Amino acid sequence: MKSALNSPYLFWLILILPSIPMTMGLVSGAEAERLLHPTGEFSARFLIIVMIISPLRLMFPDNRFWLWMMRRRRYIGVAAFCYAFAHTVLYIIDRGNLANVLGEALELGIWTGWVAMFIFIPLAITSNDWSVKRLGVNWKRLQQGVYVAAVGTLLHWIFIHNHVGPALVHFVPLAALELYRVRKTKALQVA
Repeated sequence: MKSALNSPYLFWLILILPSIPMTMGLVSGAEAERLLHPTGEFSARFLIIVMIISPLRLMFPDNRFWLWMMRRRRYIGVAAFCYAFAHTVLYIIDRGNLANVLGEALELGIWTGWVAMFIFIPLAITSNDWSVKRLGVNWKRLQQGVYVAAVGTLLHWIFIHNHVGPALVHFVPLAALELYRVRKTKALQVA
């Protein structure tokens, strides 16, 4: 049982589970618009999970679960990208043509989503052991772009839905945990 829980294949299966009904819906003729919200929301949720792992690991240093999650953080980040990519593709399909996509490109809720997506691309591409070794300390600097992507995702969510509540329910705990992480890290550096 323990080896099954440590299998990257089982973990990937868990990460793709939400996409199965979405894919089945699309294959059976569901409109792309109906899948925009779930793909975007799963992308945001996986992004938040990736970002809360470090603060929770600091908060609970002896907890095995957060160490286990820390070792799988890149998988979750790539899953966040995959759902964001699906969200983007579905958005383009839903708009029907390039003129419609470009016509909305300067709207705040749209361009913030594009910014987050374009930041996600190099983060996902470099989420592998080869890139970590090749880029060295620059890998971590590159991956810190996730903070800009998170802000873009938050703004995209707020301005697309014109409703702050659901976005804040997801992002306020993240902001609180990140504030904790920054304070704790500074306190450890001073000590």
